[in-house]
Amino acid sequence: MTHHSDYDVLAAAKNWRTMMPELEKITDIQQIFGVDTFSLDQMREKLSKPVWKSLQATIERGLALDPNVADIAALAMKEWALSKGATHYTHWFQPLTGTTAEKHESFVTPNAGGGAIAEFSGKDLIQGEPDASSFPSGGLRATFEARGYTAWDPTSPAFIVKHSNGATLFIPTAFASWTGDALDYKTPLLRSIEALNKQAMRALQLFGVQTNKVGSTVGAEQEYFLIDEEFFFRRPDLVMSGRTLFGARPPRGQELEDHYFGSIPDRVLSFMTAVETELYRLGVPIKTRHNEVAPAQYELAPIFENSNIAADHQQVVMQVLKNTARRFGLVCLLHEKPFAGVNGSGKHVNWSMSTDTGLNLLEPGDTPHANMQFLFFCTAVIKAVDTYADLLRMSVASAANDHRLGANEAPPAIMSIFLGDQLADVFEQLEKGALRKSKSGGLLGLGTNVLPHLPRHAGDRNRTSPFAFTGNKFEFRAVGSSQSVSFPITVLNTIVAQSINEMTNALQARLKKKESLETALKIILTDTIKKHKRVVFNGDGYEDKWKKEAQKRGLPNRRTSLEAIEQLIQKQHIKVFADHAVLSEREVEARHEIALDQYFKTINIEAETTEWIACTIILPAAHQYIGELAAIAENLAETGIQSKALLRSLQDIVTKTDDLSENLEILKKANRDLGGDTIHSKAYHMRDTVVPAMNKVRAAADELERIIPDKLWSMPTYREMLFVK
Repeated sequence: MTHHSDYDVLAAAKNWRTMMPELEKITDIQQIFGVDTFSLDQMREKLSKPVWKSLQATIERGLALDPNVADIAALAMKEWALSKGATHYTHWFQPLTGTTAEKHESFVTPNAGGGAIAEFSGKDLIQGEPDASSFPSGGLRATFEARGYTAWDPTSPAFIVKHSNGATLFIPTAFASWTGDALDYKTPLLRSIEALNKQAMRALQLFGVQTNKVGSTVGAEQEYFLIDEEFFFRRPDLVMSGRTLFGARPPRGQELEDHYFGSIPDRVLSFMTAVETELYRLGVPIKTRHNEVAPAQYELAPIFENSNIAADHQQVVMQVLKNTARRFGLVCLLHEKPFAGVNGSGKHVNWSMSTDTGLNLLEPGDTPHANMQFLFFCTAVIKAVDTYADLLRMSVASAANDHRLGANEAPPAIMSIFLGDQLADVFEQLEKGALRKSKSGGLLGLGTNVLPHLPRHAGDRNRTSPFAFTGNKFEFRAVGSSQSVSFPITVLNTIVAQSINEMTNALQARLKKKESLETALKIILTDTIKKHKRVVFNGDGYEDKWKKEAQKRGLPNRRTSLEAIEQLIQKQHIKVFADHAVLSEREVEARHEIALDQYFKTINIEAETTEWIACTIILPAAHQYIGELAAIAENLAETGIQSKALLRSLQDIVTKTDDLSENLEILKKANRDLGGDTIHSKAYHMRDTVVPAMNKVRAAADELERIIPDKLWSMPTYREMLFVK
């Protein structure tokens, strides 16, 4: 059994510069930003004015795509891609695996003269045909029904992905079955954007606002861990499941709170710079980087974009993080909880609504009590979150996120809204029917003349809220770090569209009765807040008393993902998707089936990996140590010496090894018995039987890790993975 020391890995870490190819240095962000993206500027430059105008109408106003434009656009896109060194193109899509998929096609086509030419037609651009049978479909497609289509999404720009020996043109596409059912995350997202636009435009007309389009905007923060590649490949659990299934907690974790916003190590900072360079070239507007709370944990964050492009860019961000890490001898871990006992990782989705003229509908201004338009749209969000709390909770449900939600670094599974002092006060006034004034933050003095007086926000922030208002947007903090943001955004767009629809209908009905807009608004907003104020909570979401209070208020608490997943197929949830043409009943039921299947398979893989590691790595190490101690005890006994300490150590490890062995047998039995034939019964068997058995095996193994000598313990420990950089 080979054990590499911390010093071996540290020496390699110090020499990472010598093992790397020359990295491109950022000299001028403005010069490189978007150079590998077929952006609006590129289209305007390379297309004729009529073609550009037609395509612009599709991209910016959502008008139907003119098929005649496709051939011209394809030619321009091909010439641009070839000039960038691309030899292939791919329709890049987001199947229901939660990751992305791609099938590369060469631009090269043989000609009659025995040579070859580069071809790429409008037909090639608009439609691809990947095999649909090997992707999750939830029963929408049988295995033998293989045909599926990818459809060009012109609202999200194509881009170039470079590798060490060439480049490929990536074309964002939707993915559907031969029957027209959505087999991806993009299609429902685009539908939800249209639904939100339709309802928000209706409301804005009543306010007298002239605009062409309303859309949701998103900025998705990304948390992640970095560990040395050497450690990763010596941890079968990380390789197979993305998280450590074993690992004793080290004496020091994040207790000293010294890693958060701390100095970034040189190797990590160089990695971050390389990531940013790549993302800038792809037009991803990365703004922020910093150390996160846990050791070896970091974060990057972009600024706001159209939600469809933001969702595509989020997938790009995850891939660039993983690919770039390997160039630095590192591995990027995106799992929600790769290490027990320290903070997990989330993906805070900052969501808002804005017009094509740049008007943010969730901007309160300096006097939110007098901003009736803001109050209308903010109330619609409150109503949506309260009415569809279960659907919102389901949108972040996964086996991985179960390890994080409700822990000290993440919001609880109870969906509630934090408004802050200023807005909470305004809505309390609104509930009483008399809007008078808005609280002001004023200036913050710091007790010395050399420091400036700072403008203070009218309300504090709340890290314990799953859905918090943060100035001019809502931050959905329950989204998991590894998941696609597309479905949570789809849910948000849809439920807010429904709330706006209902409130607009009520407002129109009152206006028909000759009530003034202001009077009608105040009545509707007051009634809505009275009905839905229960979802507003500005306190500490981590405290147990909040759970009791939430129960009194009637707020759902779906603690595990299976509880949340079951809510997807409730009648009101099927109806709201269908009413706004976002998902059909068949498509909803398929996603329910897929979510159960993914939950089952995730736990099943983890359980089998747990069994494998315990049998082939941990138990042999324990047995070897028992043998060594027994041999020492026997040798001492022959000399007439008896060591009570040695015998206690021997007895201790024998007891702990027996405990591991007994719990391992229970896990083996649970793994063999899958709990039934349906995916529903299998998933519940995993949660109720297999997960507890895994936890007991881990607890026993972690006890052994604390007493088995380092030379016999072949897997890198938490101490090594989190602190050796």
